[in-house]
Amino acid sequence: MSRKIKDYIIISLKGMAMGAADVVPGVSGGTIAFISGIYEELLGSISNINLELFKTLKNEGFKIAWKKLNGNFLLALFIGIFISVVSLAKAIKYLLENEPILLWSFFFGLVLASIIYIAKQIKKWNFISVLVLIIGAFVAYYITTLNPLVNENSSLLFMFIAGALAICAMILPGISGAFILVLLGAYKPILSAVSDKDLKTIAVVGLGAIVGLLSFSKILKWLFNHYKDYTLAVLTGFIIGSLNKIWPWKETITWRTNSHGEQVPFNQQSVLPSNFDGDAQLLFAILLAFIGFALILGMEKLATQKN
Repeated sequence: MSRKIKDYIIISLKGMAMGAADVVPGVSGGTIAFISGIYEELLGSISNINLELFKTLKNEGFKIAWKKLNGNFLLALFIGIFISVVSLAKAIKYLLENEPILLWSFFFGLVLASIIYIAKQIKKWNFISVLVLIIGAFVAYYITTLNPLVNENSSLLFMFIAGALAICAMILPGISGAFILVLLGAYKPILSAVSDKDLKTIAVVGLGAIVGLLSFSKILKWLFNHYKDYTLAVLTGFIIGSLNKIWPWKETITWRTNSHGEQVPFNQQSVLPSNFDGDAQLLFAILLAFIGFALILGMEKLATQKN
């Protein structure tokens, strides 16, 4: 596949969109990759990292191995993801703390449109497809009701495991890596490490991510090759169930004290805007949800026109 510099800039921009999605709990970078038309290539390129590649590097040199890896594509994509995560971490942290309803509304619209898009990729619906979709939705909903497993002071070993699990979710369309980090209780420590440039923690999480990515991409590629419709049905169900997590209006049931001695929400449940204690910001919330929804539909149309 012959590409020009302009093509790689576009791939980097898609990487930035993936990175932006992955910073937010509940939104999947894999979904962005799927919609922007680079998902299959991404999965195939990651799967190329194996012992055979290192043999090629040793026997035939760096240039041949780089080409076999599809290195230019991966480099452009991960540069985009890295730029986005580093530059947006502080902004997302600020919005989560100060404008949560508006932020969640935008991403709720984004994820809602993603459900429609991914479900449309299922070519053949049957009883098993519907069953695994329902099971996926129930499992995801149950997960969203769980409390974080650990507090903010996490060991480096835990951060390594969290990085490995999160990256597995990040490459799945519909499952958010940041959402998995929230469930594990590792989201805020990692976000703080990026904001504070804590290189030790970032490196450990990154190493875990590499290990998780290389092992899981092969499993995922096999599932897509052999059971694509069922895999997509499970993912669709998972996104439907996980919508509870990103519902903009929450009621705090219990609080906890964080490492700075501040009272922060611990256990929350979704409520209707009319039952929300405070300014529901309903008009702006609906507008931002509509923008998020339209953005995904727009990306889908662009991808369809290109194909």
